Amino acid sequence: MRVLFFGLLRDIVGCAEDTVQMEGGTLRTLFDQYAARFPKLTGLASSIVLARNQSFAPLETPLEHGDEIAFLPPVSGGASDSPYTHLIEDESGNFFALTRVPIDVQSVNRRLLAGTDGAICAFEGVVRNNTKGRATQFLDYECYEAMAVKMMAELGREIAGQHAIGRIAMVHRLGRMEIGEASVLISVTAPHRRPSFDAALEGINRLKKLVPIWKKEHFVDGEVWVDGEWDDSVVRATGASTPTGTSDPS
Repeated sequence: MRVLFFGLLRDIVGCAEDTVQMEGGTLRTLFDQYAARFPKLTGLASSIVLARNQSFAPLETPLEHGDEIAFLPPVSGGASDSPYTHLIEDESGNFFALTRVPIDVQSVNRRLLAGTDGAICAFEGVVRNNTKGRATQFLDYECYEAMAVKMMAELGREIAGQHAIGRIAMVHRLGRMEIGEASVLISVTAPHRRPSFDAALEGINRLKKLVPIWKKEHFVDGEVWVDGEWDDSVVRATGASTPTGTSDPS
């Protein structure tokens, strides 16, 4: 089976992808094998989430030949002629995408807007020049792309069903971003302004805790993966047993 590592976890194990041969077993078994090799994983277990075939999965999930398993640290949050590397657009006109070029806000808004709309709320998250006074040079974003756009679509559709809106779009940029550039866009159209504000706010707040996207902040004197946190609904790896020869830091 194929095992993927992202963000800080990739640095810990020293690779982005590994291949494992296992007969039976569960996600817990797999986690324990890697934790025995890389004890730092045990200390991070309470914030690590595992995914099987691009969906969040609990530790007792059985493994099968050909599975794709991803080890995910806490989230920070097409066609060749398209600016989008992954894109989902549903029958209702909701739009979810990843891109490696600057986000074209007006293009996204035009894509959503209908004659019945009286408001459009567009939230842009931009790169600031410091973190707690420490000067930032630039940011790097990476993600589990196939799962990220799938999760964005699930999240966006859920929000659309809970608010009196027309359509919602979520677009996240990946790769290197300079100070002042937009890393994420949440756009919402609605007949009236209040639902568009509420849906956009919920969209960015939940995206940052549910969608597997991570950022590395680069400074003059170093770099660091930015700490984040998963939503309370997501099952962590904290229930994995402690490998022999290591102690439980809790």
